[in-house]
Amino acid sequence: MIADFRHRRAGLVGLAFLVLTAVAALAAPLFISAEDLSAVFAPGVPRQAPSGHFLLGTDAYGRSMVAVTIWGARISLTVGLLATLLAVGIGALVGVAAGHFGGWVDTVLMRVTDWFLVLPVLVLATALASVLTPGVGTVVIAIGVTAWPTAARVVRAQTLSVESRPYIERAKALGGGHWHVMRRHILPNVMPLMLAQATLTVSAAILTEATLAFLGLSDPTKVSWGTTLQLARAVGAVSAGDWWILLPPGAAIIAVALAFTLVGRALEQVLNPRLQERM
Repeated sequence: MIADFRHRRAGLVGLAFLVLTAVAALAAPLFISAEDLSAVFAPGVPRQAPSGHFLLGTDAYGRSMVAVTIWGARISLTVGLLATLLAVGIGALVGVAAGHFGGWVDTVLMRVTDWFLVLPVLVLATALASVLTPGVGTVVIAIGVTAWPTAARVVRAQTLSVESRPYIERAKALGGGHWHVMRRHILPNVMPLMLAQATLTVSAAILTEATLAFLGLSDPTKVSWGTTLQLARAVGAVSAGDWWILLPPGAAIIAVALAFTLVGRALEQVLNPRLQERM
């Protein structure tokens, strides 16, 4: 699979960008101090245009937009990854159970999944985030418990395909129980598909996190791309023409979401070569 992925240039470009973004986010505490992110002890003048000292200008508090954007990657990526882990975990559990047990279990689980699918994810996530205590954990839960239906559908379809293979019948005939079959035979076969689905879900989770933060439903004390955009809206940066406050976090969200999508599509093509034939 790794050898095939190397031939997907778009996926390699997306992966390289994600690695660079992750390294910059992890190394941020080494070159960004607490004063750089402080609303009281900010090093610059509020809403200063880009200059030699502040390459991307400053925000409404006088903080460097370079520092704010790099530090914001820590929260945005963390929320996106944790929410994706929760969503794919729930989706995998529901999908494997529905595909393996079938019958009334499949019917009930899929009807619940369909109910979540027809509901607008953003509206449901906003409702959950508004009734829970504002914070990063709340955003993770709100996104995770609303983004799992697609993963459940994909995993269920793959589980049904695996269940029809002869070695599954042989394992059952030899006395393998439900847990043994799911753990030893089904999960290893659906894991690659879950990985591809996860990379696609991360981009949507990051966009949803930015939207919730923009609506003021995240922790305002945490610097993320969404809270940076929310601050820009609150101070009227759009009407004032202070584009440098909006462009860095907005471009970062778009770039990271696109990178995850490129990696996810490349993984899908590697795992299912017929997708490449249709293109």
